[in-house]
Amino acid sequence: MTIKLSQLCKTYNQETDFPVHAVQDVNLIIEQGEFVAVMGPSGSGKTTLLNLIGGIDTPSSGSVYIDDCDICQLSEKALIAFRRDHIGFIFQDYSLLPVLTALENVEFVMQLQGHSDAECKRRALALLEQVGLSEQKDKTPSKMSGGQQQRVAVARALAPSPRFVMADEPTANLDAKSTSELLDIMQSLNEREGTTFIFSTHDPRVIKRAKRVIVFEDGKLKQDSRAEQPRMKEPKESLVE
Repeated sequence: MTIKLSQLCKTYNQETDFPVHAVQDVNLIIEQGEFVAVMGPSGSGKTTLLNLIGGIDTPSSGSVYIDDCDICQLSEKALIAFRRDHIGFIFQDYSLLPVLTALENVEFVMQLQGHSDAECKRRALALLEQVGLSEQKDKTPSKMSGGQQQRVAVARALAPSPRFVMADEPTANLDAKSTSELLDIMQSLNEREGTTFIFSTHDPRVIKRAKRVIVFEDGKLKQDSRAEQPRMKEPKESLVE
């Protein structure tokens, strides 16, 4: 899936004397299979940009095309189905369902997609193992650390096999070892299955791994650079199928 942004703008408080121009006239193409870091100071519009691409927010003007579909023109029902089937989200505040266990949080979107209970459980357990949380599977979010909750959020985002993943500061609460392991998983999925990853981040560890770095400032795209990345070593164990 190719993402194409055309004259994309988002202004908050538009009808007041103090409008906030969070995203201004952005034209951008992200091809299937890219591994992109969007960086910039706090308040630069990074998160707003991701929310617009993911269909969580609607632009004030302009278009967000996914392949040939302008998702801004979809009905609410169609947009919900599109997000469910094609986009994985990793939120800065985790956004886990507090009454569900780690396992149930990872299973949830797959259940909405109509997969069998057995398939949901098999894949959820495998993903929790990949992110090092097999022993935490029966705990609710309140019983886990911030880093553990973020790893559950990553597993949940990957569970429905999305075509692209929007990640808002996904490593903010993780130590160096956990960050490296999660980036290995996401980078391997990117290279093996062509899943597109778009990160909003301040983390130099994420930026170092990115194949493309987009710099945002005051709602505007200031820099867009690509880097040749060495291929990642083959992991010891294959990713979840």
